[in-house]
Amino acid sequence: MSGMDARLVTVAHGTRKGGGNEIARLLTDAAGEELGLEAVCSYVELCEPLFEDVVAASAAPTLVVPLLLSTGFHLRQDLPRMASAAGGPLVLGRPFGPHRLVAAAQLERLREAGARPEDRQVGRLVLVAAGSSDPLATRDLTRAAELLGEAWAEAAGAAGAPSPVAVEVATLTALGRRPAEVVRPGDVVSPYLLSPGFFADRAARECREAGAALVADVIGPHPRLVELVARRARALARIEQPA
Repeated sequence: MSGMDARLVTVAHGTRKGGGNEIARLLTDAAGEELGLEAVCSYVELCEPLFEDVVAASAAPTLVVPLLLSTGFHLRQDLPRMASAAGGPLVLGRPFGPHRLVAAAQLERLREAGARPEDRQVGRLVLVAAGSSDPLATRDLTRAAELLGEAWAEAAGAAGAPSPVAVEVATLTALGRRPAEVVRPGDVVSPYLLSPGFFADRAARECREAGAALVADVIGPHPRLVELVARRARALARIEQPA
């Protein structure tokens, strides 16, 4: 892989909150170092460099790993349109989630916030996402909740505690139920969000107002996600290389 004449380009949504954009940069730099590739972080909107500018400016073979957790308009419409203007060969990857490595990172963020799978008194688990008008995103969120529930149950089982109830899903916009409809007093909340920003602030506020006992941090530049970026890039490299 390290000998390929290719570069890694990641693409995140982008936010006006600088710290949120830094998460994507950290993930990209770490994955590029692991792969031995030039790595460039880009954004759909709200932050530079924009994805369409990055891919149009180079003729180098490009492996694109979206840092978007679910299928949606950006992934199905915006990114293919922007990628069509690339200056060289380009392979566009699939959504970042749902994936077991993402769920594993969420579990660790829950633990860091004080949640304990082995605690028999813990409330329900709720996954809170930004939301999308694309029905395929709803499918992805259902699967992400299943994976988080499996990760929690495995951790609880290792400690001899019973498996938790199924993970509930709430969204902040578009399709789905809002946190005020889903979250109950005592619930434990896992934001299905990569970076701090508008949605992360809103998720924390609305879930606490609904009585959540604990709201974990966003997933952030977790080593499991670095591993996932590298895996996706390696898979795309196999597609890009002629048989």
